Amino acid sequence: MTRASASRAPATAHAADLAFIHRFVPATDAAATPLLLLHGTGGDENDLLPLGRMIAPGAALLSPRGQVSEAGMPRFFRRLSEGVFDEADVVRRANELADFIAAARDAYGIAAPVAVGFSNGANIAAALLLLRPEALAGAALLRPMVTLSTPPEGTLPGTPVLMLSGSADPIVPTANAARLAVQLSARGGQVEHRVLPGGHGLMSSDVTAVKDWIGRFQATGA
Repeated sequence: MTRASASRAPATAHAADLAFIHRFVPATDAAATPLLLLHGTGGDENDLLPLGRMIAPGAALLSPRGQVSEAGMPRFFRRLSEGVFDEADVVRRANELADFIAAARDAYGIAAPVAVGFSNGANIAAALLLLRPEALAGAALLRPMVTLSTPPEGTLPGTPVLMLSGSADPIVPTANAARLAVQLSARGGQVEHRVLPGGHGLMSSDVTAVKDWIGRFQATGA
């Protein structure tokens, strides 16, 4: 099943391809880069729509729901315990999400999106960058951590990446996030990693930082 918030998919969209339950908000600013909104554990396709509108007014918004259920809470991939991931499932789910993005781009007529992911959504976005970098034009990763211990060799040809960590995050040690920044930078990503005061939850400073970064992204045409 699919859901679109304000428009129906053109006839070229196939339900089998658009397998993720999702929301799509068409652009009102044709020059704005589309956003791919990826929720955290327990969220859904509606959670980050308000954030998307705040950080990129007028941009098209594509917001899928994770297809893994953990005690009834949607996620984008399985975990074995807190901070311990089923890496085979990460690879599988990242490829499925990349295929969905490609199908949605064709269905809705949008360019490669910038991912904006929080927590579990940030982690699947990081996996996309490492496994299927062609799927994204860039990524803002909010409270991400290392998802693949030994990612395959690949290249991020100058892909812009913003990482925002919390200095007092009880879930993601700053050293872990720093390792992810190294993984992405080593593959050619233009990584900006900032550690903000606060914990795992999002704050107004996150919104300001992402909005500023999106503005710079749009201005440079990256």
